[in-house]
Amino acid sequence: MAMARRMAVTAWLALAAVATTAGAPLPERLVPGLGEVDVPVNRVTARMRIDPAAFSIPILTEATAKRARLRAGDVLLHVAVGPELVRGHTTMARFGDTPRRATVAWAPRPYVAGLDGVVGPGGLAEPVVRFVFQKPLPGERTVTLPMIEQDGPMVGWGGLFARIDVGGKPMRVRFDPHHPHTLATANAGRRLAEAYGGGMEDTRFTTEIAFGIERPVRRMRLDRPIAIGPLSIAGLGVRTADVGNAAAIPDADAPPPDPDEIVVVARDKRYDPERDRLSLGADVLRRCSTLIFDKPAREIRLTCA
Repeated sequence: MAMARRMAVTAWLALAAVATTAGAPLPERLVPGLGEVDVPVNRVTARMRIDPAAFSIPILTEATAKRARLRAGDVLLHVAVGPELVRGHTTMARFGDTPRRATVAWAPRPYVAGLDGVVGPGGLAEPVVRFVFQKPLPGERTVTLPMIEQDGPMVGWGGLFARIDVGGKPMRVRFDPHHPHTLATANAGRRLAEAYGGGMEDTRFTTEIAFGIERPVRRMRLDRPIAIGPLSIAGLGVRTADVGNAAAIPDADAPPPDPDEIVVVARDKRYDPERDRLSLGADVLRRCSTLIFDKPAREIRLTCA
């Protein structure tokens, strides 16, 4: 009888331990400020940036790969930035504070100047990654968005995105606090113009996207702002020549079309709405205090005023 009681107590304690573990908060990586950290790569220390807009695969500079004595594997890395293609190498290496091995990449052009490399939240071992941009702001609210991975050849290597609905179809949203402008790719800009009204302004400029590559942008004004939780976006830049065609977006000050006029716009037969992307830059994210990637829950939580 005593033996049975001890077994019952032992079983209850085991269940209690499981319940406590299940209810405990998940391990979390806190990323404050600019997100610059020292990361071991094959016993070599690399100064890297944890960037919410970056790829999940760590991308190093060639000099860092040489210091870490990395040897190129059979799989190449190809990243298109507009019409330019950045080619690099990949291999397995010990990456981070844990003894795990991971696929890392390096390229002749640095992803970000002045650092040894960059990695997105998908490339970290912790299941929850919390970016803290600043102290909490008065009147802020939190929005929870579905989290999706980049698919296709870059699955597992590409970044982590939020998903919003635009015109009845999903659109990927990435968070890019290290670049000044909120940008949409060409077809994404067209879809946003159709869904929210508005058109192109005369303001044109070029801006760096990644790897030091700059792309042409034109400012678009919206009649109705895009609402993402507490954020309200009434204008943004459109990468007019990247991932589609922005020619169908009217000028902001153009007169309305004649009701009897027929307008024909050809669409690329290869068009895939899954490639459309909206990047929230520092101009929008400066109103936000925290950004959380919860990988087990497949959620992104953004807190802004």
